[in-house]
This record gives sequence, C-alpha cells and structure tokens, in this order.
Amino acid sequence: MMNFSAVSTFVLLGFGGGPGMQAILFLIFSILYVLSVVGNFGMIVIIKMYSHLHTPMYVFLQSLSLLDICYSSTIAPRALVNFLQKDHTVSFGGCAKQFFFLSLFGTTEAFLLAAMAYDRYIAICNPLQYSVSMSHQVCVCLVVGSYLWGLVNAVTQTTMTFTLPFCGSNEINDFFCDVPPLLSLSCSDTFINQLVLLGLYGSIIVSTSLIVLVSYICIISAILRICTVQGCQKAFSTCASHLTGVCLFFGTVFFIYGQPSAIFSMDQSKVVCIFYTIVILMLNPLIYSLRNKDVK
Repeated sequence: MMNFSAVSTFVLLGFGGGPGMQAILFLIFSILYVLSVVGNFGMIVIIKMYSHLHTPMYVFLQSLSLLDICYSSTIAPRALVNFLQKDHTVSFGGCAKQFFFLSLFGTTEAFLLAAMAYDRYIAICNPLQYSVSMSHQVCVCLVVGSYLWGLVNAVTQTTMTFTLPFCGSNEINDFFCDVPPLLSLSCSDTFINQLVLLGLYGSIIVSTSLIVLVSYICIISAILRICTVQGCQKAFSTCASHLTGVCLFFGTVFFIYGQPSAIFSMDQSKVVCIFYTIVILMLNPLIYSLRNKDVK
C-alpha cells in the first residue's frame, strides 16, 4: 500500500485543548471503556453460567457483548494513549488496521441487531415454530453471516480508502482513523469513494433498518391482538430493550455515514462518534439487563 501514498504516518488531532482538558477526557474515556468491558464481559459470563439463559435470544446477546468489547477496544485504547502523550502519530499500516476493524465490527453490529429483531419477531408472532425457526444452527448462521457482511464491507472500504494517494496534509481531524476525515486528506478526486461510501453504508443501514422496522410492525400488530394486559406488558418488555439499543445505534451511525454532508462537519461528528463507538457499547449491558428478570 505504501507505493500508492507519499504519507507514511498520520496525526490524530483528537479534541484539542490543553493538558487539563486532555486529563478530563482521559478520565471520561477510561471510565466509559472500563464500564463497557466489565459490563459486556459480565453479560457473557452470566449467560455462559446459567443454563436457563441458553436460548437463541441470549445467544445473540452474548455475541453482541463479545462484539462490543472488540468494537470499543478498537477505538478507546488508542485514544487513551493520545490523551497522555503529545505525539499523536499513527503509522499508515496502523491506521489501516484500525479502520478495517472499525468497519468490520460496526457493520457486524448492524446486522446482528437486525438478526435479534428477527428473533423477537419469530418468538412473538410464531411462538409454536420458534424452536425450529431459531434452532442453534440458524443462530450460528445468522451470527456468522453478520460477520461475513462486516468482512465484505471492511475489505472494500479499507482497500478503496488506503489505495488513494495521500500527498498533502497527514492530520486526521478525529480521534481515530475513519473514512470521512481520511477522504478529505486525499489529493485525488474522491467522488467514487464517496459514492461507494454512501452506497455501501446506505444499503447496510437501509437493509438492516428495514428488517428491524418490518419485524417490529409485525410484533406490534401481534401484541395488539393479545387480549390480556399482562400479556401485552410481557411482550412489550421483551422488545423494549432491543428497540432502545437499535434506535441509539442506528441513529448515530446514520448521522455519520448516511448523509453526504458528514464529511464537512468533522467537529460535530467527533462528538457523535463518541456515542456509537464507546457510550452505546457501554450502555448495551444495562439496556438488556435492567428490564430483564432472567438476567437479574
């Protein structure tokens, strides 16, 4: 890849500010990252230990927790190091690796959330067929399929982005290597890259969002046909946590990748990036456990 670029290193500008601000940011990021790792690891251990949680819903939740640990670990450690030192440089290859895993885990999470919505649809709308429709083999296929789609997007985006010529500034106006600020550094026409970015991320967001939307339309329709108030409350409580997580994740991701103007609003985007790369991943264990009697 070095043959295509005159830039051998990048500089992550981060959030700026003096030593005092960097110390505050280090403390905030450290707390969020530790809570994310501990919370998600705790969910994995709990689901592994208790046999009554060995159901398709918790298989997906366990996979989501493992994914969130990997996802946050792609971003947070590097950001924490940069808060403590003045040298914010990252090698060309190191930036490419971070970008690849960011794309892989982010895309996988979107498809995994869609698979979880489908699981809830089968559980509520076709409960008699649930054990067959959501067998262990089907769950494994859905999880593996989510990672495969993530791999396709990661390979495509990484190859297209890091074969661009970077021959000017090497300063990335962000706290991690992401595609919008990288495209702004290229000294060539990036129209095709932006088109592919919008096309790929747009199709991922739209397809997974549609799966979630259609699933929940069917779920709500089925819930409204339930006669008892207790039955309705139980069905809604089952879906409320997942729907909350979906709205938080897709809302922030759409802001960054689902609009053409995202590349021109870096400072605003950095704040939003904190939510979908760290905050939401830290909140997921709380969202899926606070209203869940089985996990409690």
